[in-house]
Amino acid sequence: MASYDYDVLVIGAGPGGYVAAIRAAQLGLKTACAESRETLGGTCLNVGCIPSKAMLHASEYFDAAANGAMAKMGVKVTPELDLDTMHGQRRDAVRQLTGGIEFLFKKNKVTWLKGRASFTDAHTVSVGGQPVTAKNIVIATGSSVTPLPGVDIDQKIVVDSTGALELPRVPEHMVVIGGGVIGLELGSVWRRLGAKVTCIEYLDQILPGFDGDVRKESNRIFKKQGIEFRLGTKVTGVTVQGDKASVAVAPAKGGEGETIQANVVLVSIGRKPNTDALGLDRIGLATNARGQIEIDHDFRTAVDGVWAIGDVVPGLMLAHKAEDEGIAVAENIAGQHGIVNHAVIPSVVYTWPEIAGVGLTEEAAKEKGEVKVGKFPMAANSRAKTNHEPDGFVKIIADAKTDRVLGVWAIASVAGTMIAQAAQAMEFGATSEDIAYTCHAHPTHSEAIKEAAMAVRGKPIHV
Repeated sequence: MASYDYDVLVIGAGPGGYVAAIRAAQLGLKTACAESRETLGGTCLNVGCIPSKAMLHASEYFDAAANGAMAKMGVKVTPELDLDTMHGQRRDAVRQLTGGIEFLFKKNKVTWLKGRASFTDAHTVSVGGQPVTAKNIVIATGSSVTPLPGVDIDQKIVVDSTGALELPRVPEHMVVIGGGVIGLELGSVWRRLGAKVTCIEYLDQILPGFDGDVRKESNRIFKKQGIEFRLGTKVTGVTVQGDKASVAVAPAKGGEGETIQANVVLVSIGRKPNTDALGLDRIGLATNARGQIEIDHDFRTAVDGVWAIGDVVPGLMLAHKAEDEGIAVAENIAGQHGIVNHAVIPSVVYTWPEIAGVGLTEEAAKEKGEVKVGKFPMAANSRAKTNHEPDGFVKIIADAKTDRVLGVWAIASVAGTMIAQAAQAMEFGATSEDIAYTCHAHPTHSEAIKEAAMAVRGKPIHV
């Protein structure tokens, strides 16, 4: 019987990897986690979800003070932007959370192997030039920014999401290439702090993959906030001269082009799996057409003893999806039954207001059969009214015959928190009637979910 250094070796310490390592150790397996960054937490904690939320939150305060929203409630202030301090509180949040994971590794006796890992064979990886063996190896290397052909990212004038978090001053004009989640969140930050923001999207609407009503209403709200949209438009080139950039654009379906001048260009057209440097060819593991590692229901790859989770496998590229898969793969390795219901993974855009959804869009649900839809506007919700947050709605899509909830979509100031109720209801196979007859505290934003559920059956109270 072969002797290994570890029972489990996880490659990557992002939300999927560090959770998998901790759970494996909790289950009594000797566990190590290889990570090439100087800190744990991966893209999410270091340069993604966490720092962007710190900037979103701080910029919301500044915007509320600067645009008169606070004055309308009797709080008169004249704000002054201290961008260095704003960046400082962002970095502090990251430092505390990455340090927290290091503490959890020590607490759970997970060995942190510092260095980049690549396969030698199916049970051996080289970490920083040193061979390490493990009975089970979990690939959790995440994803990186999808490059735009012909456009060089210098992290000064032309930036990706990492560079957009570190801008030393507010740009006069920021061009955002891509109308997805990352572009809208980071564009919102700099718009609130005073930049003119132009968002260029190849498709004819923003937020691909989201419900149609949500996409239209979000576009309207962001336009009202001052973001300019150029939809159905492609970028044909970006030229940097000094401290400015010229962005060449043209209609996506053909036509005459033009040039837009900008101080900063944010490239946010998506993310791609990090598999290139793993040496997968040395273990006979190929990726699919999208560069992803195919897995079975238990997260096994085609190579015995090698598993994969998170952004490197098919499915939504979301931190919480990776975390759930991290728990499940560790439980499967330990001989338990770890599962993830990929039909109930919520998605959230942390703009103002927030945008969230779980399950099927109305368009996708209708392709599967007859549906009933209930909508309730946040303008009719008492808590949203008192908080001066009239924008948005909650929408529930249910099967017309069984009344089972197929999808829930929301635009509201706290939609990201509200969607957890919808996800839990769907996990239990709830009907719209189940939600409608569940007592909700008053006055709360979540009452809009109850009213939308009542609207599925045609009987909301407050509209």
